[in-house]
Amino acid sequence: MLIDNEQQAITAIEAWRAEPLRAQLRYLQEARESLEMSAMYYEQKGSELGIARVNRCLAVLQTRLDELLKG
Repeated sequence: MLIDNEQQAITAIEAWRAEPLRAQLRYLQEARESLEMSAMYYEQKGSELGIARVNRCLAVLQTRLDELLKG
């Protein structure tokens, strides 16, 4: 699932909630890796807006990861 903004991150997380814990963790990891690659791309291009958007998406994913690991 492509995640390019915070709403897409939230939508992805909601879709993944029905999946088993291991699957959710895997999806979160894959999404984080993809977003980290996007961040590197935006850094190379000098796009502060792109970097900020990716960081907000990563924060949403991290919040969900924290919820899963605590609960």
